[in-house]
Amino acid sequence: MRSFKADLHIHTCLSPCADLDMSPKAIVKRSAEEKLDIIAICDHNSAENVEACIRAGLKHGIRVLPGMEVNSREEVHTLAIFETAEQALAMQETVYLHVKGTNRPDVFGDQVVANEFDEVEGFNDRLLIGAVNLGFRDVIKEVRRLGGLTIASHVDRPSYSLLSQLGFIPPDVELDALEIFHKNKREEMCRDVPGMRDLPVVSSSDAHFLSDIGRSHTVFFLEAPSVEEIRMAFSGKSGRRVEH
Repeated sequence: MRSFKADLHIHTCLSPCADLDMSPKAIVKRSAEEKLDIIAICDHNSAENVEACIRAGLKHGIRVLPGMEVNSREEVHTLAIFETAEQALAMQETVYLHVKGTNRPDVFGDQVVANEFDEVEGFNDRLLIGAVNLGFRDVIKEVRRLGGLTIASHVDRPSYSLLSQLGFIPPDVELDALEIFHKNKREEMCRDVPGMRDLPVVSSSDAHFLSDIGRSHTVFFLEAPSVEEIRMAFSGKSGRRVEH
């Protein structure tokens, strides 16, 4: 086993709030410069750029995990991270059934579908920035049914997080981990938030610009860079662990 430096929350140019420079090729290049071993692509309510990022990652020896950031009916953001693109795209099918509205690029920004060569292949016209008509618990159940990891996004932020929207960590929801940006807030939050110590905590960048990538990250001690190994690290099984 060895240590793997991971950033599990990166947006591409498909997310309307992300910079248009966040192409699959540029993201992987920047991740290599930051010496990241594992990254997860988590665009808002879509996984249409994950396959291009995976192909780009292969050229740089970076494991790209496919995922998305689902915005539930309660406007709770949750990372859904999978082993395969097929799993992520199956989650996308469910999410797309519950996406309402059409994107307005002049208001929210372009939603660019790109390939690994930095070529634009199209534009997504769904309102990806909005909440989907799925409850937070339903999102968690569907991700787990498909074999993915569920991580509550940026719980140390004052909006679009589990704590900002619900005010607490539901004890009956099977989350795999909580995400924070500021590592130095972990102990303070563990003291102040009931249930915080009961779940693993990871740090990720929530990168919307190339310069964001890797600015907050997590180190895992794993046998291989896979979702199952990360799941084992969250549980502390067989020597796998999350290093802080």
